[in-house]
Amino acid sequence: MNLPNKITLSRIFLSFVIIIVLLFPFDSTGIIIPKLFINESLVIDLKYLIAGFLFIIASLTDFVDGYLARKNNLVTDFGKMIDAIADKVLVNSVLIILAFSGFVSPIIPVVIIVRDIIVDSIKMLAGNKGQVIAAIKTGKYKTAFLMTGIALSLFYNLPFELWNLRVSDALLVIATVLSIVSGVEYYNMNKKLIFESGK
Repeated sequence: MNLPNKITLSRIFLSFVIIIVLLFPFDSTGIIIPKLFINESLVIDLKYLIAGFLFIIASLTDFVDGYLARKNNLVTDFGKMIDAIADKVLVNSVLIILAFSGFVSPIIPVVIIVRDIIVDSIKMLAGNKGQVIAAIKTGKYKTAFLMTGIALSLFYNLPFELWNLRVSDALLVIATVLSIVSGVEYYNMNKKLIFESGK
């Protein structure tokens, strides 16, 4: 259990903390979470701001653990597996909750999750044949746009919301498009492997 893997596990822990903060029925248990009134139309529930700060911290660990693993030659199969799990738990769970709460369109988590299932299946096929599929730039850009868009959504798109600029929505739409593009790229790069596996 090296340092990068410990950092990755901390991201999973933070993910569950975020899920609890967003889903826990505070009102029904008598716990009052204050609300901020920015203007007549914008009321901010502080639990989303708390989740937003935790999400940013968790997102940063995604870059730190990979950097340390590569820099110190600590890349392991367990690290690769747990890193992928941590990413999915963090991003997909928060996306689903945001869609359920009306912050984002349900289409976004559906597309993101379906794409992840397809790409992960392709990677699994490659692994069974002794091949490793490296991350592509489009996928990395997708992740950057997605995490930034989620963080902004948790912060009610502030400060851009004050000027009626839907920056969070734009970032998530871009991430969704890049998700589809990267999924197609993964498929095209590995068509031969996919057809061979079906023989």
